[in-house]
Amino acid sequence: MLRNREIQMLLLIMGSISLTAIVIAAFISSVAAPFVFILSILLIGSSLLLTRWRYRELEKLSVYLRDISSGNDSLDVRDNQEGELSILKNDIYKVTLMLSEHRSNLQRDKIQLTDAISDISHQLKTPLTSMTVMADLLSDSDLPPAKRTEFTHHIRIQLERIDWLVSSLLKLSKIDAKTIPFKKERIPMKNLIQKALEPVMIPMDIKGQTVSVTGDDYVSFVGDFNWTAEAVINILKNGVEHTPEGGAIAIAFSENALFTEIVIVDNGNGIPKEDLPYIFKRFYKGKNASEGSIGIGLAMAHSIIASQNGVIDVTNGTEKGTQFRIKFYKQAI
Repeated sequence: MLRNREIQMLLLIMGSISLTAIVIAAFISSVAAPFVFILSILLIGSSLLLTRWRYRELEKLSVYLRDISSGNDSLDVRDNQEGELSILKNDIYKVTLMLSEHRSNLQRDKIQLTDAISDISHQLKTPLTSMTVMADLLSDSDLPPAKRTEFTHHIRIQLERIDWLVSSLLKLSKIDAKTIPFKKERIPMKNLIQKALEPVMIPMDIKGQTVSVTGDDYVSFVGDFNWTAEAVINILKNGVEHTPEGGAIAIAFSENALFTEIVIVDNGNGIPKEDLPYIFKRFYKGKNASEGSIGIGLAMAHSIIASQNGVIDVTNGTEKGTQFRIKFYKQAI
């Protein structure tokens, strides 16, 4: 410890002060000089002991930090006492908790990324395999023109499916990374519903389905028009897909002091009870999912709504069908 430069400076300063005090005491009284000398020794000794204790505490903190850097973030260095060292220990412990949470988030993100890559690989494998087989068949010079046209049509459908899948995954990745600047504009709910209905009107006409919309013209919410429309479109597509021919879809919207709400109800077969907790999970396909379903539309709708201070839940109707309920809260919850 005596080789420490700070200790040497401390001894030099205190020794100089003590020597000066002893000399002055000797001039004043020869009796007082020994007492001043003893007090000086006690003072220097106490300072060295205190300094040695502080250095030991700092050494413990150094060992603690090395353990933290090696991944052991379960240690608790706090002593719940007063003093600068105790404050430092508490601050270090807070930083340790932040690092532990950050490490957990990174580990979770790593797992999610691995799962996402696995899911994407699985989703792309099927259409790619199908296109490979059809491409091999197309290379046959004896293939009838009708079959050639059919295979070409199927390849185009698979390419469109891959394009939609990649585009949707890119959007979801941007939403998860919070790199999409969602606009905050006052949007009339009537305009939003009209926009969302446009892409599904033709499929509904083909299946002979009807749609009804109810709500007051003054109902509105603050959000991003295009992204919210995409979320509602995905929910409507799900309804059209699972509603039989001649079925009906009802859309109602309202507003109160707390939130703006959209309710979308169809009279299809509903969702199996065991599938309800997972319906918004990415790549999840329930028992009633169609053969070409990927299981990403509702996951995207959930992410878009959640990113705009909203919530969405799904329940089965009292008789049959499915009910989606979307709420955009006016204040943060």
